[in-house]
Amino acid sequence: MVARPPLPPFDDVSAQRKVQAVEDAWNTREPERVALAHTRECSWRERDEFLIGRNAVIDFLSLKWKKELDYALRADLWNFRGNRIAVRFQYEWNDESGRTWRSYGNEMWEFDDHGLLGRREASVNDVEIGSDERRIHGPRPEAHYGQAIPLA
Repeated sequence: MVARPPLPPFDDVSAQRKVQAVEDAWNTREPERVALAHTRECSWRERDEFLIGRNAVIDFLSLKWKKELDYALRADLWNFRGNRIAVRFQYEWNDESGRTWRSYGNEMWEFDDHGLLGRREASVNDVEIGSDERRIHGPRPEAHYGQAIPLA
């Protein structure tokens, strides 16, 4: 089994590094890459969907990023303890008709001893915004890692 550092138990630095690693992976929009950071039998709750296993994650993300064009994520560490991390996040995207959206949410993650994500629970709300209101464009510049995202 391949380890995915940083490994639990998390401290301030390792928890922030783990959140940034997840953000970076999601911003690639490569479902297989994201799924490799999960246990084979991982479980997800995403809105009203329940997924089990890496293949389900790949299928879900493939469909998600076909719908959510120009997807760009910002995740912010909310809290952590032991092998668990809570984040708040925002991401922006365009749909195929050209409308622009900002999605707000919270996630709870539970990692195994190898740093693989075994459980993910996400609550997400979508708000339509004007294209001129978009403020997240692509991956976060490295100089801004660890900086909180604005809530407005």
